[in-house]
Amino acid sequence: MHSAVLLIEFGSIILGLGLLGRFAGRFRLSPIPLYLLAGLAFGEGGLLPLGASEEFVATGAEIGVILLLLMLGLEYTASDLVSNLKTHYPSGLVDCALNALPGAAVALLLGWGPVAAVVLAGVTWISSSGVIAKVLGDLGRVGNRETPVILSVLVLEDLAMAVYLPIVTALVAGVGLMAGSVTLAIALGAAGLVLFLAVRYGRLISRFVSSDDPEKLLLVVLGLTILVAGVAQQLQVSAAVGAFLVGIALSGEVAEGAHTLLSPLRDLFAAVFFVFFGLHTDPSSIPPVLLPALGLAVLTALTKIATGYWAARRAGISVKGRWRAGGALVARGEFSIVIAGLAVSAGIEPSLGPLATAYVLILVVLGPLTARYTEPVATWWGRRHEPRRPEPAPQATEAEATVAD
Repeated sequence: MHSAVLLIEFGSIILGLGLLGRFAGRFRLSPIPLYLLAGLAFGEGGLLPLGASEEFVATGAEIGVILLLLMLGLEYTASDLVSNLKTHYPSGLVDCALNALPGAAVALLLGWGPVAAVVLAGVTWISSSGVIAKVLGDLGRVGNRETPVILSVLVLEDLAMAVYLPIVTALVAGVGLMAGSVTLAIALGAAGLVLFLAVRYGRLISRFVSSDDPEKLLLVVLGLTILVAGVAQQLQVSAAVGAFLVGIALSGEVAEGAHTLLSPLRDLFAAVFFVFFGLHTDPSSIPPVLLPALGLAVLTALTKIATGYWAARRAGISVKGRWRAGGALVARGEFSIVIAGLAVSAGIEPSLGPLATAYVLILVVLGPLTARYTEPVATWWGRRHEPRRPEPAPQATEAEATVAD
């Protein structure tokens, strides 16, 4: 009987997510806010709380995080990451300063303590690669001159995740300074080792994993990823970082084939992850934090626009391209929820989950709008406030000059 209820509940969730995804696609919107709202509806205090399938959904959510980071790693080669780090690291530092500090400051002002401040800093710092990539495609801007600048900022954020996530994992677990330092050293050592091996021996690793049979390739890549993620989590490094490093280590045809095979699984389990996060957020806890979330969303939308403008200006992009780069970076999404989920699972601060949910809901809706309208609005504003040139004095005609004489 229990298994039958589990199948009915889980099947209803998947069917509902599919219908929500189709609804969002019809209006060219990101489905993430709808998935979060679905989780709120099915969670404690919602319209229809789940019972039998919650544990199964939790396992699916963990797999969703792992696949999100794996697919992110597959997008880049190790040489690309090293090149971006050398060339664009000043943009990454500006991005961190402008967007992480507001989150940390708000957490401290609310009296949540230093651990929650580090977590909320990450929530406000990391943009949504998935939402931004979709928006750029929808707007036909993939070939624009400012697009490489946008992607460079996103790559640097992804690299920072490999360092940031182990720190957050150690902090929310409540380990001491020595244990936290060991965890960070292991994470940095593993990341450095994987980058070195991927640059020097990437072809050999990919050849070992490669298979002409899609079924075998899927099983080997998925099994290797979950295995490495489990080992990383056992070492208190973070399962997500382990999955990200596996993605970086694979390149060429193997990475392309794995990306194609795993994309549907990623979409499925990522949707389950957003639902799971919503399940653990009481809808009644959102209204008290709605005002801080709105203020933080507006502030960090402006700081992201400033980040993109500065990075594009540094790359020699025109003024219009700078505004387009800034507007495109506003959206937050999957990784903000991943970071907040670590704190929610550890019970760091009860209001952190609702605040993160409201914050992401606002910016995942606002992000596509800023991507589309920041440049035209900035152009209109600039023309309106442009100082008017004095009109030249009319020159007297020859007849008027004669009369004057």
